[in-house]
Amino acid sequence: MVQKRSRATRVAGIGAIVALILSGCSSETVRNGFLPSTPDVTNKTGDMISLWNGSWIALLAVGVLVWGLMIWALIVYRKRKGDNEMPVQLQYHVPLELMYTVIPIVLVGVLFVNSQRTIETVLELDDNPDITIDVYGKQWSWDFYYEDYDVHYSGERIMVEGKGDDFEHLPTLYLPVDENVEFRVHSRDVQHAFWIPAFLYKTDMIPGRTNVFQVTPTLEGTYAGKCAEMCGEFHSEMLFKVEVVSLAEFEDVMAGYEAEGNTGSLDDPTLNRWGNTGGDH
Repeated sequence: MVQKRSRATRVAGIGAIVALILSGCSSETVRNGFLPSTPDVTNKTGDMISLWNGSWIALLAVGVLVWGLMIWALIVYRKRKGDNEMPVQLQYHVPLELMYTVIPIVLVGVLFVNSQRTIETVLELDDNPDITIDVYGKQWSWDFYYEDYDVHYSGERIMVEGKGDDFEHLPTLYLPVDENVEFRVHSRDVQHAFWIPAFLYKTDMIPGRTNVFQVTPTLEGTYAGKCAEMCGEFHSEMLFKVEVVSLAEFEDVMAGYEAEGNTGSLDDPTLNRWGNTGGDH
């Protein structure tokens, strides 16, 4: 009796923990597949969230089926007391073996087709983007060159101390809402990675190589960005923030850079390896 009560107590405790965890998950969080984004952040996050949700729902269904069959077999075909006979032995069961072969092929094929469609959508490039921005990663900060306005921002290392105002002092990348932005990402020294989690996209920054992608931010707001490639001692401090603003506000910021004298390309051989020109902020 004591053992049964102890077991019941453990089951109830596990149930309470699961209920507590699930209660902290809003319906929106579940719809977004627990990803750090929503379908309206960019023109591409919706497709990626749909692929993610469809994939894990299909995999969960397969897992439940497999677990159910395993548990059913363990219960139905368990060795019973006094049963010393060998069970019926089957050497072949062609229909069952065909099912085990065909179903995984169909599942993998559907996953491949949907993955390829999403990849093509995410990597699609327009010949005439609205805005072009060169992003330079460097130990341990960021440079942004806004080609269409011929102005730049050159960041310096921010010593992150865990204070509330650290985020406010980070290098800031400005993007106009509802405008197709082309990013050209470069590295000034070692390998880095340009990552905006809310955009659900990351691309490597490899020395001597330029990677290109396009995205249209569709929701104004402030987003976190970071380097996602271990690049040295202060990699954890290589952070930046993204401000998605109206086109009018974006142009005001560009005019401010021009007034401060931050004009010209940062891809200039006269700059040192850090990309700093002394007059930039």
